[in-house]
Amino acid sequence: MKIVGVTACPTGIAHTYMAAENLEKAAKAAGHQIKVETQGSMGIENELTASDVRNADVVIFAVDIEVEKKERFEGKKVIKVGVTEAIKNPSGVLARAGG
Repeated sequence: MKIVGVTACPTGIAHTYMAAENLEKAAKAAGHQIKVETQGSMGIENELTASDVRNADVVIFAVDIEVEKKERFEGKKVIKVGVTEAIKNPSGVLARAGG
């Protein structure tokens, strides 16, 4: 499965990156392809391309704030969870996404 994700928390420091890292590790361990964009104090990093989004089977928003440029994901299956859930239970988040 091809997955794209966005992680973002109010301060956009540690938890944003921890959520991204844990989702990436869990997805790779399950044999999925994943690319995660972080949105935080440094702005948007590892920004998803139009191709990334178009080719994705599912989008995971692990966020505690609104996603910037959310319109990019219109028409895609989106799973939304809090940042803490992605940090503590990334495999469960992937299961909800169909993986």
